[in-house]
Amino acid sequence: MNRTKLKDLLEISRHYGSDPRFILGGGGNSSYKTRTHLYIKASGVSLAEIGEEGFVRLSRDKLAAMWDRRYPEDPQEREALVLGDLMAAREAGEEAKRPSVETGLHDVLASSFVIHTHPPLVNALTCSRQGERAARRILGDTVLWIPTVNPGYVLARATREAVRLYRGKHGHSPTVLLLQNHGLCVAGESYEEIRATTELLMRKLRRHTGRMPELRETDTYPDRAAMLAPVVRMLLMEDSSIVTFHSSRELAPFLESAAAFGKLSTSITPDHIVYCGHEPLFIAGRQRLDRQYRLIEEGIERYRRSHGTSPLIVCVQKLGVFAWGRSKSSADTALSVFLDAVKVAVLSRLFGGLRRLPPDQVEFIRNWEAEAFRKRVGGTAAAGGTAAAGGTAAAHDGATARRTSPVAGRIALVTGAAQGLGAGIAEGLLAEGAHVLIADLNETLASKRAGEMNRRFGAGRCLALAADVSRESSVTGMIRRTVLAYGGLDLLVSNAGVLQAGGLPEMDPESFERVTGVNYRGFYLCARYGSEVMKIQHRFRRDIFMDIVQINSKSGLEGSNRNFAYAGSKFGGIGLTQSFALELVEHNIKVNAICPGNYFDGPLWSDPRRGLFVQYLRAGKVPGARSIGEVRRFYEEKVPMKRGCSVEDVFRALLYIVSQTYETGQAVPVTGGQVMLK
Repeated sequence: MNRTKLKDLLEISRHYGSDPRFILGGGGNSSYKTRTHLYIKASGVSLAEIGEEGFVRLSRDKLAAMWDRRYPEDPQEREALVLGDLMAAREAGEEAKRPSVETGLHDVLASSFVIHTHPPLVNALTCSRQGERAARRILGDTVLWIPTVNPGYVLARATREAVRLYRGKHGHSPTVLLLQNHGLCVAGESYEEIRATTELLMRKLRRHTGRMPELRETDTYPDRAAMLAPVVRMLLMEDSSIVTFHSSRELAPFLESAAAFGKLSTSITPDHIVYCGHEPLFIAGRQRLDRQYRLIEEGIERYRRSHGTSPLIVCVQKLGVFAWGRSKSSADTALSVFLDAVKVAVLSRLFGGLRRLPPDQVEFIRNWEAEAFRKRVGGTAAAGGTAAAGGTAAAHDGATARRTSPVAGRIALVTGAAQGLGAGIAEGLLAEGAHVLIADLNETLASKRAGEMNRRFGAGRCLALAADVSRESSVTGMIRRTVLAYGGLDLLVSNAGVLQAGGLPEMDPESFERVTGVNYRGFYLCARYGSEVMKIQHRFRRDIFMDIVQINSKSGLEGSNRNFAYAGSKFGGIGLTQSFALELVEHNIKVNAICPGNYFDGPLWSDPRRGLFVQYLRAGKVPGARSIGEVRRFYEEKVPMKRGCSVEDVFRALLYIVSQTYETGQAVPVTGGQVMLK
């Protein structure tokens, strides 16, 4: 491909692929054609970050030969043969890529470049009852309206004929296609031409529609939503299950009643059906909690019997919407596509109201192998993976990574996780396939850490939370945010802790209360409110185990000279662990503690201003020590293994605790032999 043309193709793709006003569920297509070849985005590749390798090179002669072939009328047989011919049109070296389902549509347009997107502003027109008439009034003959048909080959064939008639009438090919109940195609000879055409089109539409609905999230009834999210998650649970919640002022009118909800639909374009299901579930709301639980359970069961599948979108009257996915990224995609449908529904009122796809087309899309493939690999592409032509690709996703790991797909909350041992535990959980909440008093550092982890392991895998575990309101807020973002809680790692060394003369009451407030009271608060979520989960899924793990200390197993505040709080933590274990075992909640030895490389020990090496040197805890190095060597010599504890040592113990289903109330020492249980 000509390098200038490649630059234009990449600019077109990335410009519109990174603009949320145009892209739906990460979808959209772009292409460039010469006389002999068509370069089109491979199925499952993200437009936003596409490179040259993301395009498939196909022979236009072989594509043209497809128009002369007679395909069967049966949709399944036809689409299988069409897919085979598209694969056969790939040039040598392109065998690992699968052409877009809309390859034929791009090939019939005369212009060199084509960009196919799904902006809600345009779909408010294409998915409305009076859309064609309104398009003619607003845009005139500059656009070609394509009536709704099945996507793929049938759409390409219908477009080919419509383009032929348009050319005969106007003497030139169209540059803008409005695909009824589908989206927008803009063609041109350069990036600048396509951008100018698109901006003119959008300006004309905006003059008639006004501002786009923003759907800004509100915090209406967050506590009630947090009580319902685990129910939805458990009832929809497969091998992994994530639920996210949204409420907004623009959505609220549709949730006033069943009749109001009937004015909303997701059967409006193929992408809406693929990513958030052909029909959302509506549940009557504002009932007593037990009654509300029963209505959700009955509604999901009724939906399954009626549709042969589970809902991806569950709306509760006068509350909000829950979106389900096997991973955070897929749940977020389902939610964003559903909210796009809300925007389309709001704006379509200007053009006679919402127009749904015909039932036969809905069924075709639901059963179309090409769309199933696109959905499977879409999340992979968004995470930076590569989709192969014949199946799915591996990705850093909680739903696919490390299936043998006991924490894969679990929702884990780690306190004190912005740095040190907590950060190492959070990273280990992410590497094993968990979704992780990084909670810390230092919100800035937690956010930075979460950003780094999402870049490494995939969008949505990690979320930062500001939390002071010694304050009840902060802990309840932390748990609520966890549940509203991910749908529940499977593993709570109470790691946040403080250590202030000093003997009786040096330790003032305020310092003593600060240490015990974080280490002892903080564990109690986390266990109390975290277990409430876990109990709800157990009510609807009796076969799963959940875990609360306190990161304790070897100082919780034996006294510590001139360190009584810390040791006392950790001794108390063992007592809480054993007591919580007895109380929560009936709910399949295991409660255990890990008692690490000295983690010398973490900030607790090595911080140059407040680390324990500095504190112990100043407090004279190591007789004769004149430097931090001498203090460190003193403590290393106390360990039979002659080294400090590492993150890996603690994480192996954590994996053991989570994987086993028989032990609870245990304090697992990870001390290198320094402390041995009797």
